[in-house]
Amino acid sequence: MHTGFWIWGERPVNITGSWLAQAVCADQVRAVRLVLTFIIALGLLFAGCRRPERAASPLRKVVFQTDWFPQAEHGGFYQALARGYYADAGLDVEILPGGPGAAIKIKVAKGDATFGMQRTDDTAMAVANGLPLVAVAATMQHDAEALLLHADSPVRDFADLNGRTIMAPVSMVWIPFLQQKYGIKFDLIPTTYGLGAFLGDKSFIQSCFLTSEPFHAMEKGVAVRTLPLTEAGYDIYQAIVCRRELVRNEPELVREFVAASIRGWHDYLARDPAPANQLILARNPNMSSAQLDYSRRALIEHALVVGFPDRGEAIGRIDLARVQREIDLLREFKVLDQPLRASEVATTEFLPEPAR
Repeated sequence: MHTGFWIWGERPVNITGSWLAQAVCADQVRAVRLVLTFIIALGLLFAGCRRPERAASPLRKVVFQTDWFPQAEHGGFYQALARGYYADAGLDVEILPGGPGAAIKIKVAKGDATFGMQRTDDTAMAVANGLPLVAVAATMQHDAEALLLHADSPVRDFADLNGRTIMAPVSMVWIPFLQQKYGIKFDLIPTTYGLGAFLGDKSFIQSCFLTSEPFHAMEKGVAVRTLPLTEAGYDIYQAIVCRRELVRNEPELVREFVAASIRGWHDYLARDPAPANQLILARNPNMSSAQLDYSRRALIEHALVVGFPDRGEAIGRIDLARVQREIDLLREFKVLDQPLRASEVATTEFLPEPAR
């Protein structure tokens, strides 16, 4: 066996093999180069014939209709969007802001929105009226709605509302509930979604959310108190709802959206909320960082999203027995005309295992 060197370009290469060791003349060098060129070309040809990599599946479009303008009460959804949890689940999610006249039930029922935010009492009423909706996960374990009072108001309990005037959305189910439970009557003023009248009148009472209006009142230097509806025994879920048709025909889409949303809420409440807050501030010019901080703290302090673990509550969880109690309560106070089963209003089928 002979060993020699030959030149490729300017770099000497050690070649082992008897026939290569004799490649000392120009003709033989050119022959070797032709052989190598042929081998390289052949390799490229076979490489080009390989099956191309499968293109990534396109993200599935999802439209999520919220109940109000972007705020901390939507933080988990915006966190899932900002951190890419929806994209990880194969979803291209568009979050639509709500507000007065958002018509969530109608948009979801018609298919203009894939999912929407809806209270379970409103969902029960909608189902009773023939809308094909179903709650698939809880956004809030407890109702954040309350009555806003001045700190020195003589109203100390719900029974003290008798004969007074309250500004509230007149279609809310809790209004006849309070009147019948406590045997009281109060006048209603349709809500203006503002605090102007409240700030100017110490006897004024209006509906509010624990996460929002108290902040604005205190920001104006007005001391306030609240009567949470949960203290009256009216405690419903805020939920993610969709069409019945969707859960039948596209169960995986429902399951993926629910799981990614729950993941977003865990992240927003337990970790850095900045990704969601940046999106919220960009999309809602009337929002401030101070209000976002206040609202997020209220969500945590009142256990509105996480709930109380000793009661078996967790982010996203829906207890069908509790939904049935809500329905029975609405029936007892003649708010709901027809009987309904909890399974007609909500399902736990699409919750990830830890939330069941």
